[in-house]
Amino acid sequence: MSPATPIPVRPPLTSALSGTTAVLVGGTSGIGLAAAVLLRSVGARVLLVGRDPGRLKAAVARVRDVEQAEGLDDAVQGVAGDGADEKILAEAFDRAGSVDHVLVTAGGISGSGPVTGLTADEIRTTVDSRLQAAFSAARVAADRLPAGGSLTLTSGSLVVRPLPGMAALVSAVGAVETLTKALAVELAPARLRVNTVRFGRVDTPLMRSMPGLDSDEAIAAAGSTAPLGRFATAEEAAAAALFLMANNYMTGQVITIDGGESLV
Repeated sequence: MSPATPIPVRPPLTSALSGTTAVLVGGTSGIGLAAAVLLRSVGARVLLVGRDPGRLKAAVARVRDVEQAEGLDDAVQGVAGDGADEKILAEAFDRAGSVDHVLVTAGGISGSGPVTGLTADEIRTTVDSRLQAAFSAARVAADRLPAGGSLTLTSGSLVVRPLPGMAALVSAVGAVETLTKALAVELAPARLRVNTVRFGRVDTPLMRSMPGLDSDEAIAAAGSTAPLGRFATAEEAAAAALFLMANNYMTGQVITIDGGESLV
């Protein structure tokens, strides 16, 4: 990888993302979908990647409701498939034409349970769902992003405050944070940036799929114990990803959006 000219200088405000294109892996729900809506609201083009064709169609329609630039028929697109599959990601890049930023939010909460109770397949699946998706995105993005382009990965606050029965998941997201720093160094000569957002508890469909958190009242009660008295909204969490895309001097960083929960 040959040295490039210095990283481009541009305004670090999210308004500077207008006219850029972002591929959002796992962009059909929760934080990924919120990021897509925010990006479209500042005039960016977005392409969503998701496994479920029905949910993908609904997400594309939701983002298209955000009118910013009339006449751009391809301002919001979708590709159905596994975001950890490099062929699917390559298809997404081809469909988008040119891509400036990639956000990877794909990954569930599978693989929980005592380490002695997990099978080798369960551990492998948990790690692959997080780490392989990050590697795949990096491998495709490294050859296609322009100087100043960014790859933003995601992890969770369990990395610093693990709970019993979460060893497999914590190991996977912890590996993503380590990978972030390694990729930032490796891709810096091409002036590509790699960062991670470490999320705390966020009010998303994934959170509401957990036992006892399936209603507004339950979410409010659980969030009342947080330092700021509630969980984050998906939009508040997603805004951190836009900050990392817009600020061309951010790389190799793990920024935490948890409302101070890791402090107490």
